[in-house]
Formats: sequence, structure tokens, C-alpha cells
Amino acid sequence: MDSLFLADKLLRGKRLSPQDALFLHENAEISLLGYLADEIRQKRHPEGKITYIIDRNLNPTNICVTDCGFCAFYAKPKDEEKGYVLDRETIFQKIEETIAVGGVQILMQGGHHPRLGVEWFCELFQDIKAKWPNLHLHAMSPPEIVHIAHVSKMDTHSVLASLQESGMDSMPGGGAEILAESVREKIAPRKATTNEWLRVMEEAHDLGMRTTATMMFGHVETTEDRIEHLDRLRQLQDRTGGFTAFIAWTFQPGGTPLGEELTQSGWHKPTFAEYFRLKTIARIFLDNFENVQASFVTQGADAATLALRMGCNDFGSAMLEENVVSSAGCFELVGLDKIEDSIRSAGFSPARRTQAYEILPN
Repeated sequence: MDSLFLADKLLRGKRLSPQDALFLHENAEISLLGYLADEIRQKRHPEGKITYIIDRNLNPTNICVTDCGFCAFYAKPKDEEKGYVLDRETIFQKIEETIAVGGVQILMQGGHHPRLGVEWFCELFQDIKAKWPNLHLHAMSPPEIVHIAHVSKMDTHSVLASLQESGMDSMPGGGAEILAESVREKIAPRKATTNEWLRVMEEAHDLGMRTTATMMFGHVETTEDRIEHLDRLRQLQDRTGGFTAFIAWTFQPGGTPLGEELTQSGWHKPTFAEYFRLKTIARIFLDNFENVQASFVTQGADAATLALRMGCNDFGSAMLEENVVSSAGCFELVGLDKIEDSIRSAGFSPARRTQAYEILPN
């Protein structure tokens, strides 16, 4: 086996095996991976457009019981100085600000609060939809669903159905980190397991909800773990077709216990080259995913722009607010003009979209 043999296999339309993907990840030149990923992007999206969405990352609470080592955002339940639960007035104000600048959705995720069950979130979603019926609620994440099910003593399918009935339109892929249990046991032992994350996603797809898939890499995982993660996603997508996009970003160590521990052991933050390698492998291997998103919030606009020529067809979100990775010292939010300029500089036309990747009029 060599990289050129696998490149030929791929260009002939053959599906790569996990072993093929692992070989390419570990051995192929980044120039070859970039070429292959760009060819696939061109075949899937020949119209020459790169999409983005205007939304806001709204976190209703940062109080959380999972104590994930990679998170600098959360507050423990008894931390009255840092912890919060947003009131309706604050939430509504944030939504108003989002809509005023052309926002079409709210991305809502938060901590695993020990006392906020399904009724609290159903009432919140109902209140939001009563005021803004056309606002898209891209809300919760599989680990939050697992936690709420525990708090409310319900099964996860019933929690999802209740939230959907109350206004939840789709679900983000947060909390995936690395879908390999040996990794999750090290970085998030109190969070949803790999199988729970995948099961909740399949249940959401069964209810007709579309979802995204994510990966946070560059910490304690191996290359094999990354490929296992992608393979689990591809298998689920084969069964349901419910994922709209894949989004990956590198671990942001600032202010996190895991970052401090790794830095003391000689670990170094992932390079742009590692980011590009993972993105290209994702586009090559995830042959049943229509969209792969660049990650300018963590990587910066320049790297995200280059990623558009390495398989990515979406620039992500022109977020009004982001609190999680910024808590770890990552400040890469950029304005609408910068996003569109970046897209044009890569040779594409910018296009605003919905969560369903429908193109919106200018």
C-alpha cells in the first residue's frame, strides 16, 4: 500500500477503509491530501460558493457537574461568583440583538445543571418560539440530553421528543470530543459515553431532526482514535443520513486542568499542519457527509481560508457571541466583512445559509 495507490482508489470513486484513512493520515504528504480533498469538494459543490450562517452561541447556564478537564467555561454548582442561569429578559435581549443584524438561528448549549430538567427547557423553547416562530433553534447536544434525561427520570428519546415539540429544530454535535471510550475516560469520565452520544444522535435522526457532528482533537488521543471517531460517524450516517455537516477544531488549553497537565508533560498545542491534515482526511473519508466546515473561531481566519482549498465548503458562523473556547483564551471571532473577504480571497463566492444549508437571498 502507498499513498498514490490510495489516491487512485479514491479518485475512481471507491470508498476508503479505516485502515486506508489511517495510512493516509500517518504517511501522505499534506499537498496530496489537500489536492484530494479539494477535488472531492469541487465534485460535491461545483457551484463555487462557500457558505456561512449568522447566529449566536447562547449559553443559558454555565453551571455544570461533569468537571471536564478540557473546559474553562463551566462553574461548579456552588460557585456563586462565576455560575449563572440566564433570566428570560437577558435571553430575549440576546435574541433581539441577533435578529437585528440578520441572524437566523440561535445555537443554544450550556452546562449540565443539576436541577434544570426537561420542563425548564421546554418552557424556555416555547417562550422563544412564541415571540419568534421563525427563529431556528439549533439547541442542546447529546451529553446534555443524557443529563436532562437523568435529572427528569426519562429516557433520552422522550426528552428529545418533548424538546422537539416545544420548538427545538435541530441539534449541534457538541460533546463528541473524541468518540473513543479510552479517550473519554481520561478527559471527560462523567460525561456521556461514546455509545450514548451516538444513540442520542440516532434517536434525533429518527425523530426527523438534522444534526451536526464534531470533533475536538489534539490532546491525549492517538491517530487511531481519530479514525475510530470518523468511522463511527460514517457508520451512523450510512444508517440515518441525518448529519448535515462535520466540524472539527483543536483543543484550546488555556485555563484548563488538562491543558496545564499536558503542558507540564511536554505537550505542544496542535499546529496548523495537524489541523489541515485532519480536515482533509475527514473530507476524504466521510464520503457520506455533504458539508465540512472550517473552524475560524479556534484556528483564525487565515487558516480557515486556506482550509477552503483543503476540502471545506463552509466557513461556519458569523457569531455575535462565543463563550466556551474564548474562556480558554481563544479570541478569533471575526466580522461579516472579514468572512466574505476571506471567502473571496480563496477564489469563491460567499453565500449566507440556513442550518439546513439553504442559500438565503443577499
